Amino acid sequence: MYAHAHRRLSPPQRRHRRYFVLMGVCLVLFVLAWSVVRLWSVPVAVAMCVVAMVIPPVAAVIGNRREPGERWWDESGDPESDRWWRELDDRDDQDRRRS
Repeated sequence: MYAHAHRRLSPPQRRHRRYFVLMGVCLVLFVLAWSVVRLWSVPVAVAMCVVAMVIPPVAAVIGNRREPGERWWDESGDPESDRWWRELDDRDDQDRRRS
């Protein structure tokens, strides 16, 4: 019945999900701050907005951070270029193992 709940997400899907969750939290903080919390405490509402103001840049960093072994930034589609980059990465790995 819930087979889709156990499906592994790909790295881009995880990044998108994290980004949208953080941005959702940001929106909820803004809406709650000025529709509910301000009725009891304006300083708390302002503090909530300050926290919400920090979330978008953090969400952008988290949304664009690559996971280990992920090579989405330098795969050009050019087989020669991709082969060259893989060769360089293999050399770096071998140098690290020797150290």
